[in-house]
Amino acid sequence: MRLTTRGRYAVTSMLDLALHQGQGPIPLAGISARQDISLSYLEQLFSQLRRGGLVRSVRGPGGGYHLAKEVQQISVAEVIEAVNESTDATRCKGKGDCQKGSTCLTHHLWMSLSEQIHEFLEGISLSDLVQSQDIREIALQQQGRESASDSNHLNLIDDLEQA
Repeated sequence: MRLTTRGRYAVTSMLDLALHQGQGPIPLAGISARQDISLSYLEQLFSQLRRGGLVRSVRGPGGGYHLAKEVQQISVAEVIEAVNESTDATRCKGKGDCQKGSTCLTHHLWMSLSEQIHEFLEGISLSDLVQSQDIREIALQQQGRESASDSNHLNLIDDLEQA
């Protein structure tokens, strides 16, 4: 299994959205600046995340994105799947036709690994990640780099202290 940039960026951007959810609609430009992900790439990801029912968009001035579900109801596995990524460790995508149309010797090993990876990621919610002290500290550093005097920095501190 290889998690691609798309899957990693989807999880990162959803976590950023979860961390800032108390600040109203979050513009993709803010996520782009904090996470160093291109705005055009985020637009593609958020289109998929919206279709997957994980985010809602708000148009117009002051627009941006909200989580479409409660933060504790969104798992990392769900985010990865929403952008068409897979936690499959097999070469055959689980079909069992890995070796000239037949099941290879290690097929069941890789299937078991795939299931364990999926269960692990399914068991981690965005809420779990938001609660992590390490992640909170990194979020504060990122916000500080974006703008030390920005009022959003104070809002993030308030949001994190309330969580």
